[in-house]
Amino acid sequence: MNTQVTLCGIPLSNPVIPASGTFGFGAEFAQLYDINCLGTFSFKGTTREPRFGNPTPRIAEIPGGMLNAVGLQNPGIDHVISQELPRMKEYFRKPVMANVSGFSIEDYVEVCRKLDDQDQVGWLEVNISCPNVHGGGMSFGTDPKSAASVTRAVKEVTSKPVIVKLTPNVTDIAAMAKACEDAGADGISLINTVLGMRLDLNRRKPLLANTTGGMSGPALFPLAVRMVYQVYEAVSIPIVGMGGVSSARDVVELMMAGATAVEVGAANLVNPYASKEIVEQLPQVMEQYHIETLTEIIGGAHHG
Repeated sequence: MNTQVTLCGIPLSNPVIPASGTFGFGAEFAQLYDINCLGTFSFKGTTREPRFGNPTPRIAEIPGGMLNAVGLQNPGIDHVISQELPRMKEYFRKPVMANVSGFSIEDYVEVCRKLDDQDQVGWLEVNISCPNVHGGGMSFGTDPKSAASVTRAVKEVTSKPVIVKLTPNVTDIAAMAKACEDAGADGISLINTVLGMRLDLNRRKPLLANTTGGMSGPALFPLAVRMVYQVYEAVSIPIVGMGGVSSARDVVELMMAGATAVEVGAANLVNPYASKEIVEQLPQVMEQYHIETLTEIIGGAHHG
């Protein structure tokens, strides 16, 4: 069974990628298993300046998943370059995906420009879809013109593949993806979390200090399949699919919908071995569905 795929010109031994925000910089997971078994991973969303994140409580369990309003807590790009990336070389030998967030076009440009010089970074996953941050993030991801502006600006300062991460909180996901492709994006990443909230019945107030949070987990999977399927019809660049993935079967399903690679998010928080186990299960699932090589099923649901 051949699990290899190629994402924006860079080969992966398999399509399984822990999603940003669920895997840190990989160090904690590297203490549990050899994370080089993964295709790659998307490291913690990084901004121009360090961020403490949102006030607590900022995570809540829900049926079928979780809500989070962490708010892009991260040490900032300079710390990532001076501390995290050199440390990462000790436990991860493959190109890593850098997740980039910002509050202005200038923020995105500055972070991407600095990451362009980093050999370990294979792809820039430009997150214009974070729903938990006021004044940035999702405001870019809900307007095609804004999404295109960020994409164009970032492409001017980097030679690395730019994968734009989209929010599902829009009426026309295909139009968003097409706008990014037309602006020069090398790939599309979707879906990020869906905006949701819960109430504390005792306090009669929102459960999260941020009021709303991003919903993730298995309940999102059918939405992810639908949106990946629609975007595959609209663009010709590779898609990284995600949203509620918790098994190797889910990976195959998203690839048939149109994904070249698949990110695993909330499942890593429930079971730290989730991504490793999905990689190990892939050959068995491929055999079950008579799949010799994974590249042959990308978008397979569109061709019958």
